[in-house]
Amino acid sequence: MPYFNLNDTINLFSKFTIRRLWNAAKVYSSYQLSKLLRTPKQWGYPISISFEPTTSCNLRCPECPSGLREFTRPTGMLQKNFFKETINDIHRELLYLIFYFQGEPFLNPDFLEMVQYASKKGIYTATSTNAHYLTDEKAKQTVESGLDRLIISIDGTTQDVYQQYRVGGKLEKVLEGARNIVKWKKQLNSKTPFVFFQFLVVKPNEHQIDAIKQLAKEIGVDQVRFKTAQVYDYENDPNNLIPSIDKYSRYKKDSTGKMNIKSGLSNHCWKLWHANVITWDGLVVPCCFDKDAMHQLGNLKTQSFKETWHNDNYKQFRRELMTSRKNIDICANCSEGLTVWED
Repeated sequence: MPYFNLNDTINLFSKFTIRRLWNAAKVYSSYQLSKLLRTPKQWGYPISISFEPTTSCNLRCPECPSGLREFTRPTGMLQKNFFKETINDIHRELLYLIFYFQGEPFLNPDFLEMVQYASKKGIYTATSTNAHYLTDEKAKQTVESGLDRLIISIDGTTQDVYQQYRVGGKLEKVLEGARNIVKWKKQLNSKTPFVFFQFLVVKPNEHQIDAIKQLAKEIGVDQVRFKTAQVYDYENDPNNLIPSIDKYSRYKKDSTGKMNIKSGLSNHCWKLWHANVITWDGLVVPCCFDKDAMHQLGNLKTQSFKETWHNDNYKQFRRELMTSRKNIDICANCSEGLTVWED
């Protein structure tokens, strides 16, 4: 199951319009110019955004604020009218929409209606789920919604291993949900959603890497992708999650035995030019590392998205990032790009 999938790639490129291509060109060129001049220049609007359907979750994963119930911001559900207003403002430039930030998307009763709305606007739509709510009927509705990509988080091939990270989860429900999606894709003769198992490699499950590939093949999902785990207290690793296999770890020990993040901290970040995150209640934050929405760059309840994208808060944040990225908390612990893709 190669990383490149022809049908999915063709589907993504089919979403481009002249306006979206022109917007992407402006965004990319302004990012490159910013790196060259070492000062932020921002043209165009985001190519991709993440919209948070909810902060609620049925699981209690140990490195997730939603799972730990440790949010400093309120828990709630994205309202479909507010969502539609925002999409109406930006859909002509927007190529890619991720329905995920924190929480389990399928807990929002209007989730698939919002997916369908964005899909009808010609936007490529994706979501990530723990798959506990993919009943036969919900799986059928998911395929019919027009969702383009479905990421199923599955971090073990046996219940005892799976539940060590996905606390409170039932592996059999995940597998049943995956089977339901594969079944309805076939019955409805649909090429979408592109389905892949996302396997978060941690120490308790690293011995099951080959087993998850075999399981995915048996069920009929399109792909398996392995993701390195973010550990907040990586210097101490209290939950013993950092894997022993180096390529699957975001961290490494230096000559003194101290654990450090592998990624470098260059004073630029493509994410700040082409994407962002909108919380369920309308807060605009830089990226998915700002889980508690501490860096609020705007509020869509008081300002339109397009106004927010070019406001003084955004300009200042990009300026600070290009001056000293390591002094921004969410950037200092960033390991963007350390996802491991494998055949």
